[in-house]
Amino acid sequence: MSGSATARRRGRGAQPEGPRATFRQLLPFLFEHKRTLIVVAVLSVIGAATSLVQPLLVGQVIEAVQSDTGIGILVWLLVGFVIVSSIISGFQHYLLQRTGTAVVYSSRRQLIARILHLPTSEFDARRTGDLVSRVGTDTTLLYAVLTQGLADAVGSAVLFLGALIAMLVIDPVLLLLIVVVIGVSVTVVVLLSGRIRTASTAQQEKVGELASGVERAVGSIRTIRASGATEREAAAVTELASETYGIGVRIAKISSLVVPVSGIALQLSLLVVLGVGGFRVAAGAITIASLISFIMFLFLLVMPLATTFGAITSVNQALGALGRIQEVLDLPTESQEDEKIAASLPHEDAAPDAPAIEFRDVHFHYPANVVAARQAAAKAARNLLADAHLESAEDAAPTVQDHEVLRGVSFAVPHGARVALVGPSGAGKSTILSLIERFYDPTGGSIRLHGHDARTYPRDDLRANFGYVEQDAPTLAGTLAENLRLASPDATDADCERVLRAVNLGDVLERNPLGIEAPVGEDGVMLSGGERQRLAIARALLTDAPILLLDESTSSLDGVNEQRMREAIDAVSTDRTLIVIAHRLSTVVDSDVIVVLQDGVVVGQGTHAELVESTPLYRDLARHQLLT
Repeated sequence: MSGSATARRRGRGAQPEGPRATFRQLLPFLFEHKRTLIVVAVLSVIGAATSLVQPLLVGQVIEAVQSDTGIGILVWLLVGFVIVSSIISGFQHYLLQRTGTAVVYSSRRQLIARILHLPTSEFDARRTGDLVSRVGTDTTLLYAVLTQGLADAVGSAVLFLGALIAMLVIDPVLLLLIVVVIGVSVTVVVLLSGRIRTASTAQQEKVGELASGVERAVGSIRTIRASGATEREAAAVTELASETYGIGVRIAKISSLVVPVSGIALQLSLLVVLGVGGFRVAAGAITIASLISFIMFLFLLVMPLATTFGAITSVNQALGALGRIQEVLDLPTESQEDEKIAASLPHEDAAPDAPAIEFRDVHFHYPANVVAARQAAAKAARNLLADAHLESAEDAAPTVQDHEVLRGVSFAVPHGARVALVGPSGAGKSTILSLIERFYDPTGGSIRLHGHDARTYPRDDLRANFGYVEQDAPTLAGTLAENLRLASPDATDADCERVLRAVNLGDVLERNPLGIEAPVGEDGVMLSGGERQRLAIARALLTDAPILLLDESTSSLDGVNEQRMREAIDAVSTDRTLIVIAHRLSTVVDSDVIVVLQDGVVVGQGTHAELVESTPLYRDLARHQLLT
């Protein structure tokens, strides 16, 4: 392993402790099924009672045999209690298994609902694989809470107390010796449980990192293979798997100390009872029947103790996972953020001639958590390249700086106008569309929609005004129809075919007999890059939104298809407002207004002819476009 990789591994050893939940935070998941748990508790108490009766009956059977009296009814009673206890145990097991599954389902439902409503900044700051891990792996650990002893704690407590009282009545001296042994066992378990909880939290964090690493590698497999980076990526993901394994082994070592404690306690207790108890029987302090009953009660005393030890281990592991689940559940959703923002904004009446969209001295920089996440990703990329001994590591993955992306941007988009945003890479063009869609809110100034501050609209209502085609718009696994109906679920087959032909995708329909039900493959792999882009545009056109936002929507098209796309956009943009980001001159020359950006600042606005005369940057861009 290279020196830099070793240094990174050492650096990760000093990670801050992950989120930890309290037992109180676990209760809502359990109380959701309180009726079933009450039934389980009642059955547990009944089962405990039937178990406590059995040693008493055994003692009476032994005494009856010694006195040469009839034992028939006692034997049948004993058999009956054994059968009833077994039936109750089986039914209780079924209820616990079902309820444990329901708790996992409930937590996943809540987590999925929360994740899909989080602000966009959270997705930019977090790794996709880590979020997926919380839904899958972390929630599974909640199952063990119910199935490994916690839910029948009431019955275990009854069994423990009942056995304790019965043993106290039979022989207080023997009981005192047993309490000493059990007290030492409980102390050991309590000391070890905290270490299990900490290690379990670290393990779940590492599982999240592993899931993210696999997701990144699989999602970029073509690029990785084409770059000859397969072995490096495999080594990086394997290192994460190795670290996860190491933590798992540490948990196993700690658990291996907890599990034998109950066995040691039982064996020591049994040896004490047999040794001291035998001596007391010989001395006439207790009878043989009482000693046998005491031994049976000893087993009943240790059984719930062993269950409790297991429950402590499973609960501590679950609380580590619940901390990661609760961290996401505690994050505010977009709608919750909107409520706070809207309450702080004054009501304003819009002017009758207000533009469709207006930027007023807008400033923006990304939140600190997003910048930190991007810097971490850039550092990881540099380290990977350094491990491969590539001298251009720093240039290939530069550090992300925390600076303003937009600095005092102001422009207006009249109703029905076509406005183009142009400028060099990193000028802030795509950020402007993200702010219009309210993926983020400005850190200064305001964006107005139809004369009202955009923040006064619920985000779903605001986004209903836009048909948005993002840069490198993803194609969802499924069919053509499923992709098109993502934003228009009620669209007919005829509507879908119409927009597909409008963007020159008629040949895609005709080459597969399934038509709009033709599959597109994972990430649209069965379509070309240009076809995927046109499919995204067709999806936006199908919404019939009054404002279209196109982020470099023709960048993957050849000359012929670009011309047909322009004709389609011209046809559908009648009576619509259009904002286009493009690098091709042919896409912007006919725009009503062209906004030129550089380093987050508007350096020019006007028509093509006006900007060629007034704005040097645009003139250079236009000259370059004309040459190509």
